[in-house]
Formats: sequence, structure tokens, C-alpha cells
Amino acid sequence: MWFGFPDLKGGSPMKIIICGAGQVGWQIARHLANENNDVTVVDRNADLVRRATDTLDVQGIVGFASYPDILTRAGAVDADMIIAATHSDEVNMVTCQVAHSVFNIPRKIARLRSQSYLDAIYSDLYRRDHMPIDVVISPETEVAEAVLRRLETPAAFDTEFFLDGEVQMLGITLTDSCPVLNTPLRQLSDLFSTLSAIVVAIRREGSMFVPSSGDQLFTGDSCYIFVKKTDVERTLEVFGKTTKTQERIVIVGGGNVGFSVAKDLESKRSHIRAKVIEKDRSTAEYAAEALEKTVVLHGDGLDSDILAESNIERSDAIVAVTDDDKTNILVAVRAKSMGCPLAICLVNDPSMVVLLQDMGIDAYINPRATTVSSILRHIRHGRVRGVYSIGDAEGEVIEAQVLSTSTIAGQYIRDIDFPEGVRIAAVRKEKNIVKPSGSVRIEDGDQIVLFALSDDVREVERLLQVTIDFF
Repeated sequence: MWFGFPDLKGGSPMKIIICGAGQVGWQIARHLANENNDVTVVDRNADLVRRATDTLDVQGIVGFASYPDILTRAGAVDADMIIAATHSDEVNMVTCQVAHSVFNIPRKIARLRSQSYLDAIYSDLYRRDHMPIDVVISPETEVAEAVLRRLETPAAFDTEFFLDGEVQMLGITLTDSCPVLNTPLRQLSDLFSTLSAIVVAIRREGSMFVPSSGDQLFTGDSCYIFVKKTDVERTLEVFGKTTKTQERIVIVGGGNVGFSVAKDLESKRSHIRAKVIEKDRSTAEYAAEALEKTVVLHGDGLDSDILAESNIERSDAIVAVTDDDKTNILVAVRAKSMGCPLAICLVNDPSMVVLLQDMGIDAYINPRATTVSSILRHIRHGRVRGVYSIGDAEGEVIEAQVLSTSTIAGQYIRDIDFPEGVRIAAVRKEKNIVKPSGSVRIEDGDQIVLFALSDDVREVERLLQVTIDFF
């Protein structure tokens, strides 16, 4: 939900207050501190504040984020932005109100989870003369959209769109059926010269790297591939994946996320038949009343009998989105063992992700990562149009417009002095998507998509000659 920022004069790094030092707040603080901003983290949990100040170049204040005296200590008097990402919607809202009314902080972002606060009919609530919030981020909405993207591309464990949907990122794990194993990447370019696909990163044995043209692909590699939307199906075939339409979906968890997924499936995917399994009776009853075409079953998704009642063996996919990681993982594993071909689950703890592939889980969604990406998308400097966080903050995809003052403007890709951990993934010149090769010249006004390992993000920002220029 975007309401627009007031203008801010460019110049020096920003002074930013981040309220909430959990995973989301910590990741945002890390990104912004790495860009030499003056960042202060506020949380009532002293251990979380200490973790932030010990591991990041940030200041920390222990206390309630909505208290004016705490915000004063955090430097709210001359702050440029406040990001309210505590676990409480109400604290986040009041924090933004205090930031506006007492300190006149120009930019205010709030994470809100309750669907009632997010209903479009109440959007006037966030006007500057009411509850002044410039950007509202809904983790549940972000996650629901991520689930829909996974269902559209079931062969990918991760996917995202860039350049107004014209370019798609595919995260694909290679199996023995991949026909291009043990083939140098430069050979792939020769074999499939008309295909726009480019491999920008590989995770192998738990470590991510940016491959060179001589690197080969092996069974078990998790590859991040960028491809024109029109070439997705052919690219999946080249890498040994089949595309199948998902028509029968079972959703385990009827809370905010599961409800949002089911609602979106009803409104956007008329051919899909969905069933929701929800353990809490009142939540199940609410979902049953509010959903028009979706069958809602009251029961425990871990119970094989309730899974059988949902016809899991005849379903195309299971989507496990309860608020418990272990439940989601076990539900997905059980559904696969009962014959469901595709399992997608919600996982908050990034340390659990390494276990998923061995368990046969096809795709996961980290709600914290989607929230961090969404917030960063709204606060990046310069002509950055979009940001997407990869894995456990291992890398970042940055979509940007090239400025005439950028050091890369006017250069051929082969001559740009990128760090080893950076690759151009796509280029748009006016209305045309161009496959990035060494002979492509980057010019003023081009829109580019770059992949960067986390250690190299700052260098990418420098190459783009980022200035404080919101738009």
C-alpha cells in the first residue's frame, strides 16, 4: 500500500530510526547502515538491541518505540525517516503518529498485519491529517502474492518479476534429469543463442557464488536464472523442468496468510479449486463465511485423516502457511508422502531452509525476507526501482535506472569493473529487453537488473552513483 513520500532535499546520508530489532528490523538496519546512513534501532528487548549494536554500525535505544521521550533519545528531532516494524500494529501506528505530530519526521513506514487495518475502504485513515503513514507494508499480503507466484511457476523454489513483469527470476534446483549438467555456461549461450536466460548465481553445498563463463552446473545446484517472461517455459525445459497448471490446491492454515491466499485464488484464478484446513474453530468459521468458492475444513493439517478428507492425493499442491515453521514443514512432508506432487511452505527461521531440499519440499517462502524486500523497495536511494533479497540475505537483486552521471553510463558491459559477486541480469533499452552480453553498451536512461552478493551491494550503489533522490 503506497501513499507517496513528501519531497526531501538531496545531499548527505539519511538519519533513520528503526523501531523493532527482530529479524525484519535487523535486516533493514544492516542494509541501511552498510550504505553509510545514520541508523538508530529501538526495541524494548535489551538483548535484541545489543545484538544489533554488536553486529552492525548502528546506535541502539532500549524502550517503547511509541514513547516520545524514547524517540527523542533516538534522535527523532532531526530524523529523516522512521520505520515502525515492531510486532504490534497499534504500536507501529502510534509511533508514526508521534513521529509526525511531535517531531514532524518527513517519512513514516509502518508494518501492519491486521486485515481490518488493511481494508481498502479504510485507506483514508492513513492521510496526513488522520494517521499519517506514508507507506503501509503488509507481510501477509506480500506472502500471499509470493505464494501465487510460486503456484504460477511450480518448478521454481523462488521467483520474482522485474522490469514491469517483463523479466522473471527463477530459482531452480537441478536434478539428474537436467540435460545441461556438466556443461560450461559459455557453451549454453552457444547452444541456445536465441534464449534470453542467464545464470547469475549458484548455491552449491550451502555456499552461494556468481559463476564465470567456464563454470559448469551439477546435480543439486540451486541456480538463480533471469529470463524474459516469454522464454520462461522453454528455459524450464532446458533445465529439465516441466510446467504443469495447478488447479487443485490445499491450504493448511486459515489465518491472515492462508485467508489472503484463498481470497486471491478466488478473485484472480477462477479455474483453481482450493480447500483450506484450519485447526482453530472460530478462525475456520470466519474463513468459511467470508470465502465464497473455497471449501473450509476444521481440523489439524498434521492429521492424515483430515488430509485424506481434503483429497490430498489428488491435489496438485499443498500450501502450508500456519504460524509455526515446524508444523508447516511436517505438513508438507506428510502431504508429499500421501501423493501430493508439489509442497510449498512458510518458513520464518532461515536456518531451517537447508533442511527443506532433503525433505523433498519444493518451495519455501520467508515472510521476513519478503517484508524486508518490500520495505527496501520504498526507501532505496537514487533511481533504484526495486529490490529483492535472496536466501538468508545472501544476495540482492537491484533494479535501477542508469543516470548520466553514473560511472557505468556509456560503457560496454565487458569494460565495467564489477566486483566478482556482481552480474547484470537484464537490460531494458526504451521498450526492448536486451540479453546482457559483453558487447552491450549501457547508456543513460537504460533500466538494468543487477544481482549482487551481499558483500558487494555497497559497490553496486557506488557504481550507480546513488544520491538521495526519492521519486
